[in-house]
Amino acid sequence: MAKIGFDNKKYLEMQSAKILERISMFGDKLYLEFGGKLFDDYHASRVLPGFEPDSKIKMLSQLKDQAEILIAINAEDIENGKFRSDLNITYDLETIRLIDIFRRMDFYVGSVVLTKFSPQPRTEAFIKRLTAQGIKVYKHYAIAGYPSEVEKIVSDEGLGKNEYVITTRPLVVVTAPGPGSGKMATCLSQIYHDYKHGIKAGYAKYETFPVWNLPLTHPVNVAYEAATADLNDMNMIDPFHLEAYGKMSVNYNRDVEIFPVLSAMMTKIMQENIYKSPTDMGVNMAGNCIIDDEVCRQASKQEIIRRYYTAINEARKGNCSKEVVSKIEILMQKMQITINDRAVVKVALEKAERTGVNCCAMQLADGTIITGKTGKLIGCSAAVLLNALKTLGNIDDSIDLISSTVIEPIQKLKVEHMGSVNPRLHTDEILVSLAVCAVTNPIAKIAINQLSKLKGAQLHSSVILSHVDRKTFKQLGVDVTTEPTRQSDCLTTVK
Repeated sequence: MAKIGFDNKKYLEMQSAKILERISMFGDKLYLEFGGKLFDDYHASRVLPGFEPDSKIKMLSQLKDQAEILIAINAEDIENGKFRSDLNITYDLETIRLIDIFRRMDFYVGSVVLTKFSPQPRTEAFIKRLTAQGIKVYKHYAIAGYPSEVEKIVSDEGLGKNEYVITTRPLVVVTAPGPGSGKMATCLSQIYHDYKHGIKAGYAKYETFPVWNLPLTHPVNVAYEAATADLNDMNMIDPFHLEAYGKMSVNYNRDVEIFPVLSAMMTKIMQENIYKSPTDMGVNMAGNCIIDDEVCRQASKQEIIRRYYTAINEARKGNCSKEVVSKIEILMQKMQITINDRAVVKVALEKAERTGVNCCAMQLADGTIITGKTGKLIGCSAAVLLNALKTLGNIDDSIDLISSTVIEPIQKLKVEHMGSVNPRLHTDEILVSLAVCAVTNPIAKIAINQLSKLKGAQLHSSVILSHVDRKTFKQLGVDVTTEPTRQSDCLTTVK
């Protein structure tokens, strides 16, 4: 059983209570800007063991009757076809996906705001698509001098020229398909219009990281810096909070830099600003729900190493600069960790060196490390997967879970009919084969029943894994790192 460092139940209770408290501070309405991921927050679940990836949406479900969803998307991102790399879909398609998910969960999706709108073909087509689905679309425009020229921005020629989004519930959750979508500007525009309509509205920000009430150098916060190294974000002590309260709190540079301007805007709109610091604007309660600090520290150090491997692989593909890699290397030095602190790295590389073929190593929840190597029938990722299932099911290593008579026809299908140059079976193909075998083979059935026990396992590969293998391991809850070496760069014959 993996060690738990975070009380998720306590978090759900405290977080929803904090948001309700913040709504009451303003009177009629709260615009809550949601940073990070509403769904599938695997970074949080990795650095805070016990945090469930869907915790945020579960928390919001407790406020479902009082909340409506407003999605902001930058029109320029639509025209430029901006991608979410983790999902490999464009921002406009991600917006559609979010709407579908919210609706399936019985959330009220009030509208979509197109920020920095200008009439262009892809944007106009997107509006038609949303309208056909019964989604109201509003247009917000680029404002000259934003965000520094407060007098101009907070006027009828600035925020006033944006279309006013009609909202009906006390909590308006403002989310987006990704960063740079204009969530904060949308909130400010709405507050401006609400006050002109006699509605007392306020603003708050919900960012899980950095955790404001953990030290600046706490591994949980350093792991966030590693995760956002490509964005040039930097954690820092909130100077406004320190001056106002004499207490240390952690925020990140963009919120600290924008706070004086944001404070001036809110004061001009609302006649006062109750917030004395960027930290005051937040409602994050995650730091209060850590129950084992050491577990979270160690998990976060592992995440930093994972982010390092992600960066060097992205650099290899040309999607990431060497500066990003260097920044994470500095963070590793700060935390006094190396790649060898990830136990599976050394094991996988030593086996690859010893055998001369591609190898994987997987560490199970109890610390046991399993290995697998590339053979004639299956690749190293499929091999380590089968070996791990054998170990978890107490199945003798000499037993073939899937007969070669089953694998060989699939190889023939791949090569002769599907055009594949690699006859070896991937992890998804192995699992399908195992599931079929389990119908008549009780040992195969024992093996497939172990799949749920792989959640939280750690894996390292001596070569870059295929997209399908990485996807399979992600679905199984296995955290993967790989060397930045393509399979074609190294030996693949069995010795």
